[in-house]
Amino acid sequence: MNVQRLPADYTPSPSLLKGKTILVTGAGDGIGKAAALCFAEHGATVILLGRTESKLEAVYDAIEAAGHPKPALVEIDLAKVTEEQCMHLAQGLGEEFGHLDGLLHNASMLGERRPIESATFAAWQEVMQVNVNAQFVLTRYLLPLLQAAPSASVVCTSSGVGRTGRAFWGAYAVSKFATEGFMQVLSSELENTSNVRVNCINPGATNTVMRNTAYPAERPTDNPSPAEIMATYLYLMGEDSIGVTGVSFDAQ
Repeated sequence: MNVQRLPADYTPSPSLLKGKTILVTGAGDGIGKAAALCFAEHGATVILLGRTESKLEAVYDAIEAAGHPKPALVEIDLAKVTEEQCMHLAQGLGEEFGHLDGLLHNASMLGERRPIESATFAAWQEVMQVNVNAQFVLTRYLLPLLQAAPSASVVCTSSGVGRTGRAFWGAYAVSKFATEGFMQVLSSELENTSNVRVNCINPGATNTVMRNTAYPAERPTDNPSPAEIMATYLYLMGEDSIGVTGVSFDAQ
């Protein structure tokens, strides 16, 4: 596995993403919210995708209030998303924007933290649906829009437990191994035939609801906020990373 980290002195241009259209899943909270705000601040038109309308609207309002490009809002529950919904989404985005410059697969579900011998099939299926299946079907139908861009970036969200398995992380860990594999397969397929690059980011320990749920005894303030780890996200979405594909980055 090719794992890299950005140089500590990487400084993105304030207009790095000007004119770009980027879709962010799980955009209503945590890292997805921070990424959406950060991409908009650097000039992107951001498509906010998530399951909770009120949270998406709050991010939408924050972007507009800051004077950044007007975002778009798509309410979809990835635990229940269908192939037909993804087809209609791609059609609608194509009609409105013509192409897509970036796709950040941020939405994830933690699921059960318990031994596999006592894990429930329903919980396992739900994690795989959100973290793996939804990622596949969204990419499958949005890929033509990405290929229509001058250069485009797909960024998947990995985890340390998706590189080295760890007891009691169950479906979440397995889903992140699958995410790394999905990234490697897709990047290999597109590397010499497309303008689309595909990479992963492992955010590391970050002060989010998911992290606090997974580590309830940990002090949230011991970890950086999502806004503090955005350099790698900006790098991979911007043209500074053209030619970089098939790589798993550590954000910290």
